[in-house]
Amino acid sequence: MTLIAFNKPMNVLSQFTDAGTAGSPRATLSDYIDLPAVYPAGRLDRDSEGLLLLTDDGRLQARIADPKFKLPKTYLVQVEGEITDEALAALRGGVMLNDGMTRPAQAERIDPPQLWPRDPPVRFRKTVPDGWLRLTISEGRNRQVRRMTAAVGHPTLRLVRWAIGDWSLDGIAPGEWRQI
Repeated sequence: MTLIAFNKPMNVLSQFTDAGTAGSPRATLSDYIDLPAVYPAGRLDRDSEGLLLLTDDGRLQARIADPKFKLPKTYLVQVEGEITDEALAALRGGVMLNDGMTRPAQAERIDPPQLWPRDPPVRFRKTVPDGWLRLTISEGRNRQVRRMTAAVGHPTLRLVRWAIGDWSLDGIAPGEWRQI
């Protein structure tokens, strides 16, 4: 069995081929990983960064990706605005989205983490403050973290998945991977 942890950079698709727009190829996993028969266990949006697990074991892939196993996923999230106690309470209690109520999340304000520079960088605006959250969820709806932070009045500016269960990005640079 092979399991690798990959630090997916921004603007990279979580797949090995791009069947999208002709004439403007987008970066894919094949630009970074040259291992036969490994596949992503779950997805990470093109505009998000961070931990993506890949494996050649179908059972493990399902256990990591399937929300019924409630594997916690931890994100470092830069949001617009100063994070209020009310926003944190809402995230911790579950947020109503257009596809229903989310499960309660672990949410805390954090100091800006020591991360690599993002390419392209987050647009800085002097008149609009920002803040950072550590948010841990146990489900994986489409663009869920972004929708949750927007629903509590803090749109996401940067999203980095730091951990899935006990696996983390610790020591893995953007675009790099390691076997675990």
